[in-house]
Amino acid sequence: MTVAKFRGVIPPMLTIFKEDGSFDWEGNKALIEHLLRGGVHGIFVLGSSGEFSHLSVDERKEFAEFAVNYIAGRVPVVVGTSSCNTREVVELTQHATEIGADGAVIVTPYYWGLSEENLYLHYATVAETVDIPIILYHFPDNTGQSLSPALVARLAKDFSNIVGIKDTVDSIAHIRELILQVKAVRPDFSVLAGYDDHLLNTLAMGGDGAIPGTANFAPQVTVNIYNNFVRGNLQESINWHRQLLKLPRIYTLDKPAIGVLKEACRLCGVPVGTTVRQPAGRPDETVLTKLKIMLDEAGLLRTC
Repeated sequence: MTVAKFRGVIPPMLTIFKEDGSFDWEGNKALIEHLLRGGVHGIFVLGSSGEFSHLSVDERKEFAEFAVNYIAGRVPVVVGTSSCNTREVVELTQHATEIGADGAVIVTPYYWGLSEENLYLHYATVAETVDIPIILYHFPDNTGQSLSPALVARLAKDFSNIVGIKDTVDSIAHIRELILQVKAVRPDFSVLAGYDDHLLNTLAMGGDGAIPGTANFAPQVTVNIYNNFVRGNLQESINWHRQLLKLPRIYTLDKPAIGVLKEACRLCGVPVGTTVRQPAGRPDETVLTKLKIMLDEAGLLRTC
């Protein structure tokens, strides 16, 4: 049986800041320890939830190095190295390689619409310059760019270090086609759901896990879905899945929902600050009230 390199629950870790907007190293350590206690199978830093788009290149390098050094091999660490600028992606991905990250996650370029050939060349340029495993990041609602299953299969076939995809689409059909088309040419290719509530059906179709934002504050929910599924405890996996279904609604409370996720961590007892970098903002009292209701309905307000 071919086993995917990246599998299980790999949270897109929030980046914790002090009130003045500088990195809160102790807060970030506390969040990492919370995730590890929750049994996660890896940690993804500097993704969308990690506010990579609100940080400078130097800040991103500083945080990536901190995360790799602090986690110290306890679980795999994958680093977001995305940019609209291909040269910048190469620079950040080379840096991730140098500091010992286990992989790099690269979202499609945004702002300009790109032809499929230009998307291919973007990823090809990066893959040819590094040996580090690369996870493609497909988030068309945010980037305006789509990675077709055929293009992903082409990249996976042509570059052995392109090893997986985070598929943040609210369409099981796209995930299905990735599994059918890409795993046909690369059985070891990781197909990871980007939306939390697609974890179970992704696993059922032959996918490999998820990169779920709610795992920042309630890692045990998605971890139990995954662990029970792979152990054959399907009913227990379904039970956890039904609890999970109440959580993705928090993403609708604010745009972006980064501040909401940080408040959820705080409400669940994770000792972290809730400062976000602009243009993201902190949720107001109305949003916080709704968040508390949602966490309470999911049975998590005092137990996560």
